[in-house]
Amino acid sequence: MTRVLHKTLQHTLLSVRDLLVTAGPLVLLTLVLLLLAYWVLDPTPPQRVVLATGTPRGAYAEFGQRYAKVLKRHGITVELRNTQGAAENLALLRNPDSGVDVAFVQGGADAEGSEQNPANKDLLSLGSLFHEPVWLFYRQDAAQRLLKSNALTSLAQLPGWRLNIGPPGSGVPNLMNRVLEANALKPETLTLLRQEETPAVVALLDGSLDALVFASAPESLMVQMLLRTPGIRLFDFAQAEAYARRFEFISPVLLPRGIVDLATDQPPQDVHLVAPTAMLVAREHTHPALIQLLVQAAQEVHGGAGWFQRRGEFPNIRNTEWPLAAEAERYYRNGPPWMQRYLPFWFANLFDRMWVVLVSIIAVLLPLSRIVPPLYQFRIRSRVFRWYAQLRAIEEGLGSRPAEELARELDEVEARVGQVSVPLSYADELYSLRGHIAMVRRRLAGPRA
Repeated sequence: MTRVLHKTLQHTLLSVRDLLVTAGPLVLLTLVLLLLAYWVLDPTPPQRVVLATGTPRGAYAEFGQRYAKVLKRHGITVELRNTQGAAENLALLRNPDSGVDVAFVQGGADAEGSEQNPANKDLLSLGSLFHEPVWLFYRQDAAQRLLKSNALTSLAQLPGWRLNIGPPGSGVPNLMNRVLEANALKPETLTLLRQEETPAVVALLDGSLDALVFASAPESLMVQMLLRTPGIRLFDFAQAEAYARRFEFISPVLLPRGIVDLATDQPPQDVHLVAPTAMLVAREHTHPALIQLLVQAAQEVHGGAGWFQRRGEFPNIRNTEWPLAAEAERYYRNGPPWMQRYLPFWFANLFDRMWVVLVSIIAVLLPLSRIVPPLYQFRIRSRVFRWYAQLRAIEEGLGSRPAEELARELDEVEARVGQVSVPLSYADELYSLRGHIAMVRRRLAGPRA
């Protein structure tokens, strides 16, 4: 019984081996095509990305920390690079040696305009993230001293003021230059300072500055503090709608009464503000899977309700200034790929980027696979049929060659045929060959008998 099982296993393994050898070239071709497609498509995103944010205590830096936490869940490390702001972020993106892949950029931060500047041709937008209001805080006593009034009501009243518009690397100086020009204000009519945010706030509080301006999300600690500081007032952009009509990157927003502190009714009335839109901008060759993750992170970080937005209003594709990345457009149109809703990101992304190639390979190889069964059959039967040539030569030698010589050749053929092994499904042809050998042997023995 053990011997029978051993023989059965031997024949089964032999059949599998023959099948693998026969289908081997097709399998090898499939593997080569898959590896080539993987190399060309590069479906796996890089494990590290550099995100340029802003000043250490600013809103950009806070949002960068949230992005890092989201991408860490997918095994991607986000290196956060602190900068002076949007203008420096743009310069880093344009510099191929900076190492920065993605950055927060403020609308209007480009002095030449994003469309006119040829340096922006390799940059893509991943969407608008949030309104970034322009906060112009001023000292009430400065208004009383310079204007003989308790409030600054127009930017045209700024001549003679000491105004800080932020460091050169931020996006505010370029933005304010446009705004001041629109108000027919010449830079020499007022004192413009370029201090960083924290020193400027200190100078405002001690009276060294009359006013300061910066653009930031309301989550900024400086914004929260100045809104609650006695003697510091927030400028009301009563012409907010007019600014929005003149500058396409600006939107009018409203700071509602009591939004800062309902208990103390801060602010005591609605305040009109102008707000450029903060965007996420990446280099053109950023990996598509990484873009997909960054847009998903943007949805998680910025999708909630805030002081200037309703839930679900951001991120969006409005006011982006740069061409929208194809992968980002796909997300905004269809949402995340359906497989990512049920499977781990790495597997869903691999399938999402490879399925078209897999279908194409199957379409090409399916017709080729039809030749495998005939090849397999030919391979097995050739072990049997190739002996018929020698068997026929022996039979045709009857009468012209010595019978003893033919008998020795027939014995040799029979001995070698006895070592031939074929799958059980082809055993009938092997036994048929043995029967034909016996028939020829009888013909050889006939004359001698």
